[in-house]
Amino acid sequence: MSHTLTADLLAIGLFVVATFGVLCGFPIAFSLAGFSLFFAAAGWALGVFDPIILTSLPSRYFGLMTNEVLVAVPLFIFMGAVLERSKIAEALLETMGQLFGTMRGGLAISVVIVGALLAASTGVVGATVVTMGLISLPAMMRAGYDPKLATGVICASGTLGQIIPPSVILIFVGDLLMGANQLAAQKTGKALDPVSVGDLFAGAFLPGLSLVALYILYILGVAFVRPQDCPALVMDASQRASLGRRFVRALIPPLLLIVAVLGSILMGFATPTEAASIGAVGAMVLAAFNRAFSFATLLAVMRNTAVISALVFAIVLGVSVFSLVFRGLGGEHLVEMILADVPGGAFGAVMAVMIVMFVLGFFMDTIEIVLIVVPITAPVIIAMGVSPVWLGVMIGVNLQTAFLTPPVGFALFYMRAVAPSSITTGMIYKGIIPFVILQAMAIGILWTAPGLATWLPKQVFPDAAPAVRSDGSQPGSVLDDILKVPTTGSPPASGSPLDQLLNQPATNVPSTGSDPILDRLQGNSPNRQ
Repeated sequence: MSHTLTADLLAIGLFVVATFGVLCGFPIAFSLAGFSLFFAAAGWALGVFDPIILTSLPSRYFGLMTNEVLVAVPLFIFMGAVLERSKIAEALLETMGQLFGTMRGGLAISVVIVGALLAASTGVVGATVVTMGLISLPAMMRAGYDPKLATGVICASGTLGQIIPPSVILIFVGDLLMGANQLAAQKTGKALDPVSVGDLFAGAFLPGLSLVALYILYILGVAFVRPQDCPALVMDASQRASLGRRFVRALIPPLLLIVAVLGSILMGFATPTEAASIGAVGAMVLAAFNRAFSFATLLAVMRNTAVISALVFAIVLGVSVFSLVFRGLGGEHLVEMILADVPGGAFGAVMAVMIVMFVLGFFMDTIEIVLIVVPITAPVIIAMGVSPVWLGVMIGVNLQTAFLTPPVGFALFYMRAVAPSSITTGMIYKGIIPFVILQAMAIGILWTAPGLATWLPKQVFPDAAPAVRSDGSQPGSVLDDILKVPTTGSPPASGSPLDQLLNQPATNVPSTGSDPILDRLQGNSPNRQ
């Protein structure tokens, strides 16, 4: 058996075994790293894997910890955790429900609008589903709503935080696509269009609003065809009298936060990381304004943020071992050949990856799918001429279904936890089917009209030009540098391979004489992330 065939079989075996281990419920960080080291040892014994690759892990982990882009992750988590305790969602749901409730389907429409507002201000799926389930579901049941429609609307609206920025998933997807762009530029020898987290936030804005519009149109259709499933809400005169004042009071705080965070990014005033810090401070101010902020609350939020961030980045560290070993076994070349042989060229390759991600969404969490699939497939697809911004938004919309599809759809678990016993699990599962179909329709619309994802970034960042290194490639992200094997195309340096790895210059340290703060004071614009 040839060495190439042996390496390919080991790469395929690693992917299958690692995926099976995750599906069996083993912790993903440890299962991916453990299985990868086992296959690395097997490859070393068979002479198809060079263990020197693994010596780059410490420097790559340090690169992860010093990556400014990923600082936005704990900041957005902190912002969402503070807003979860600020009672903003409760006030929005109550006033929006009364504002739209007097029309058929109005309560369901109010849930969709509030879900979109919470997605743009918090991005926390679990808290949104639980809050709307506790507040809106009883009101919808009292009004006579069909339980399947009520639970489906709440679950689907709660997952809008995956595609409407600021989204933690989009931060990871954007950072990985930056590195994939670099690899694609190296393969093609061309300077490709740049991509950043800010580009992805801008690109996801219109598709996110389109998905909200699809939800509302579906609810209006149900109200027209089956009015008994979503009757109007009956309100007394006292409730109508104070509705306008309460609506303004409930709507202004989240709108101010959305403008501060998304507005600063889309207007080019701040990078996503800087906007995340603005959002974290703004969330504390809003919570204090609502008299829902204290030292005990701050302590609980900080502990929650630390735990979630540690879990997320532990997965990143484990996946980095998997990606290094997979690429060291030649898995990246194997994926490239498979996608190149798919009928239809770039169209067929993107379709194949979207189908794989959709199927994995039935069994795996979104961040697991992103960190495993994107580093392997994105460089090949971008090298085929696919826009990285469009690809990233497509991935975001596709993975949103992972929260709604059993057996591991987390939105379904959250809904089951807060729904009364009269609403069966089967009702919840049936209720999300139309919304999964609507999300598939949104993918189809985005496929046929890619300008939905690419138009706004070009308007917001019109001066963005491909950044080209001296070797013709684009600078990539630190996260993708962590997940990839060191390139072997550069001229060999003197010394042993270990010396070459250990003596590589750090890519995240500013050059001598470069001071980002001084550059700002002197009027030099910082590079977008």
